[in-house]
Amino acid sequence: MPWPDVVIDALGHDPRSPYVESYWLAVLGPSTTWLLRRLASRLEVEPDGFSLDLAETARSLGLGMRGGRSSPFVRALGRCVVFELARPHSYDSLAVRRRLPPLSRRQVLHLPESLQHSHRRWQDAQLGPAAEARQRDRSRQLALSLRQLGEDHDAVERQLKRWRFGPALAKESTAWAWERRPLLSGEPASPGEAPRTATPAR
Repeated sequence: MPWPDVVIDALGHDPRSPYVESYWLAVLGPSTTWLLRRLASRLEVEPDGFSLDLAETARSLGLGMRGGRSSPFVRALGRCVVFELARPHSYDSLAVRRRLPPLSRRQVLHLPESLQHSHRRWQDAQLGPAAEARQRDRSRQLALSLRQLGEDHDAVERQLKRWRFGPALAKESTAWAWERRPLLSGEPASPGEAPRTATPAR
């Protein structure tokens, strides 16, 4: 099953992306990384979830199933859960993230020194005018997603601030989300916005 997360789905990295191959690979190992890539591809085709043949998937990844819980494939599944990239959904299903968050500072410090420098350069590249535009786009997309989930105007703005978007950007993105998506029937207007009434059909 997919593991929806409004923040990571908007800000995270596709398991098949260069970021994951460059940095998460050193944290997860190749078996877990390839498993996440395979699951992401399947969820792209079957977004509501799918049945996974464990033995067939293990063989297709070059992993064994012998050894029960200590088998290479089961260990790869376990690492997905340990790193909070998957979680039990029910007794026989697993919810899996479709995108991976950026590495934490602690995880970066465990990378080889060359990758630490590379990751620092990647972070530096996120700054500047282009990065500001990406930050604005992310903030707007999150605001729109929260609005679609039914959050009111003030709640959306507060949540953006909790996610460490600046007050001015949080306010602008919230206003943009309300302009982008017309007011729903019965939904309260944003502060200072006059209620809208439907024009009778003629």
